[in-house]
Amino acid sequence: MNRVSLLTLLLLIALPSFAQTIAVNPKGVNVNSQGATTVFLTFGNLRDYRPAEATWCGDLISAAPDQGLKCNPASIYGLLPSRYDRSRRSGNGAYTDIMSIPPSVARRAYQAAVNGEDSRFFYVRRFVSTAGGPDQYVDVTCRLTGGGARVPFSLTDVRLTFGREETQVLFAEVGKPLPPVKADLTYTGTGRLKGRWEVVLPGEELPDERDLLTEATLPFEERGLQKRYTQLSRFNVFLPPTGRYTLPGPDISRLPRKVEGTYLILLRIEASDDREGDSNLTVVNAGPDTVHSGAVAGFPLPVLRYVIGGIGQSASLATTSLQLLAPHNDAVLDARRPIDFSWLEVPNATFYELEMQDGEGKNLLFAWMRSNVRSYRAPSWLKDKTETVRWRVIAKDQNGKPLGESGFRLLRLAKTK
Repeated sequence: MNRVSLLTLLLLIALPSFAQTIAVNPKGVNVNSQGATTVFLTFGNLRDYRPAEATWCGDLISAAPDQGLKCNPASIYGLLPSRYDRSRRSGNGAYTDIMSIPPSVARRAYQAAVNGEDSRFFYVRRFVSTAGGPDQYVDVTCRLTGGGARVPFSLTDVRLTFGREETQVLFAEVGKPLPPVKADLTYTGTGRLKGRWEVVLPGEELPDERDLLTEATLPFEERGLQKRYTQLSRFNVFLPPTGRYTLPGPDISRLPRKVEGTYLILLRIEASDDREGDSNLTVVNAGPDTVHSGAVAGFPLPVLRYVIGGIGQSASLATTSLQLLAPHNDAVLDARRPIDFSWLEVPNATFYELEMQDGEGKNLLFAWMRSNVRSYRAPSWLKDKTETVRWRVIAKDQNGKPLGESGFRLLRLAKTK
């Protein structure tokens, strides 16, 4: 071997290899052209790559000098909203991604198809190398359909209520009967809805956000690890491709109501076999089996609360919506500066309760303010606990009864130098 050949060989050995290609399964899926769709995706062979943003678009172009195909900037339909991003690194160098297509993206793709463009569109996830290699773009083909049986079985909305009261918070006296419970489901595709109703008793550890996800939303190795509580009943029903279903709750006689305190009713939905939404781990070198992901959802399921005793009156509820002012949803704030939260007044409120969680749904702090105070400055240590904060405000009367509450907002803390 001459000197030049030897030097070339040594150089090739010394240089890092960037030839690997990240793969995804399923590579193509059918999606609802008239609304939201959620799909379980598995990316494999990540090695020293980390996930970045995800984009929907109508056309792909070469990503050179990076690898793969990326979205044509002129055809972008939208980005995956952070509140729907349930993606997570999983075992064996894999990455579980929950592709939650918003109705706005589906409408844009449908309108483009009506105007004569391709009835397909694309979901592209970018991966960034931690070793200085080129970015990799991995695309999934989304095929527009009518939302029937050929679309993955996914939940797009779930609402839990107490009978005709249409409320999620109920107050009742000890020993008095409670109204029936129901769950109104909106979904795509068709399949078996399997699961159970559970109750969280006063004093038990509360479920966090990941405990409230459907089983099919979790990576394969995390399934079965969610907290479990007292089971009230089970269900196993077939959902036809109609898109809506009302699931009856457990027998109300099984709801505990002899001890004063706050109870939570949980809807726990298990993964079911759904050929349209299966993810083959073997294809992407992420495992030896196929993951069934029927009843996947891109959001934590809501809970019902009922309070026994303490106010001496039967069923009563809070219906007022509390309006948050700042920070706005998905805000990115400088972690070095003070962070102020503010909201609008709720009539007859005695105090406000501010709740903060990290990105995984774990509680960070609770703060209480009198009714004449409608703002709060976060403590300086908040930036050391998390980079993502979920927050909401609940207005309560003098007995602690909720009079109104906001939904959760998300903000990110940028730790600039």
